[in-house]
Amino acid sequence: MKVATAAYPLDQLSSWAQYEDKISGWVAEAATAGADLAVFPEYGAMELATLAGSEIAGDLEASLFAVSERLTDADALHRRLAQQFDLHILAASGPAATETRPVNRARLFAPTGQSGAQDKQIMTRFERETWGVIGGGPLQVFDTAIGKIGVLICYDSEFPLLGRALAGCDLILVPSCTEALSGYWRVRIGAMARALENQCVTVMGSLVGEAPWSEAVDMSTGTGGVFGPPDTGFPATGVLAEGTLNTPGWTYAEVDLARIAHVRDDGIVLGRAHWPEQIGRNGPPSIVQMR
Repeated sequence: MKVATAAYPLDQLSSWAQYEDKISGWVAEAATAGADLAVFPEYGAMELATLAGSEIAGDLEASLFAVSERLTDADALHRRLAQQFDLHILAASGPAATETRPVNRARLFAPTGQSGAQDKQIMTRFERETWGVIGGGPLQVFDTAIGKIGVLICYDSEFPLLGRALAGCDLILVPSCTEALSGYWRVRIGAMARALENQCVTVMGSLVGEAPWSEAVDMSTGTGGVFGPPDTGFPATGVLAEGTLNTPGWTYAEVDLARIAHVRDDGIVLGRAHWPEQIGRNGPPSIVQMR
């Protein structure tokens, strides 16, 4: 299959039609390039807040609910595009209101019209201390025509036990939003580590550029990347594809599920299979005095 992952810039929208044209254009470009899966980044849905005006978009609390109110329409658009262009789409995540506080939710759409949602599990300091976004529903595995897919939203990719919970996945999607280069590399290293541990392919999408109208996503650094285990059938670096930093557009990579199955069965190392051998060895270490 061919995957496309976005380095996606936010716009200050003047109308719903502008948003619809933008998303339709991005998806059409990926489909024309032959993509079977298109991955948008974390918090890419925040541009929907600008439809409520600059004052709402610039207010941390109000922007959460302004976006949440638009997600149903955005989902209908992505579902239609997935069917029209015959590809799977991970829509850009955004705040979704719950009975308590909003969660950060990504949604996956299949060409069949089916869809599923994945909430972010672990909040960054900004999300939990300033913005009031909370962790959502449990991790899920989406069994699709292009393989078993899991989603670790940004910071979630930095936690190996979350990755291990998705050990049955062929693909783990990592939509991200990182302000600084250091944040981009934290998430990228996490994505590459999860590919190593699970002997799978991880697909990282990034928000990029400036959005001065929003305190939450005013500056974003990153690019698209597709990573696998540096082992049999994969590049020695583990990097299947990477975009140019902070340059909007799609990054493409070919992914072969047979290679994932082969490296899991007969790789140079079998880290996924040997994972349980840590149990019993991961308790408190003995202290050896050497001073």
